[in-house]
Amino acid sequence: NCDWSSDVCSSDLFGQRVVQRLAEERIGWLTTVDSHRRPQPRPVWFYWDGDSFLVYSRADTAKIRHITANPQVSLHLDSDGLGGDIVVFTGRAEILNTAPPSEQHAAYVEKYAAGLKRINMTAAQFADAYHVAIRIYPHQLRGH
Repeated sequence: NCDWSSDVCSSDLFGQRVVQRLAEERIGWLTTVDSHRRPQPRPVWFYWDGDSFLVYSRADTAKIRHITANPQVSLHLDSDGLGGDIVVFTGRAEILNTAPPSEQHAAYVEKYAAGLKRINMTAAQFADAYHVAIRIYPHQLRGH
């Protein structure tokens, strides 16, 4: 466990592996809390900028309602399938009303080019459908 700072946490082998995985992984699991205080995990595409996560969403979704009511979230990466390589961030999410659309975020579009092709969408179509930006600010990292 560590209070997250990419400078502090990336100084050991675990932190270095986390930084590499954040650059390479395509799917993260965003967990929000519903009105009954139950965790609600869902897979999301994300972009890690070194300090925070950027996620795009459709407007009328449970995750947007959950974050609006309770901004405390977690975002974790898949394990290695054997109980190892665990990466879990906890932090705070914010809905960004003035963020540029995903199609204007070149690194995001590059990261998900194959995914866009797989779901038969252009970057512009994706930006139109998933036009709500969410910024996740991590506070803690745990795993092994």
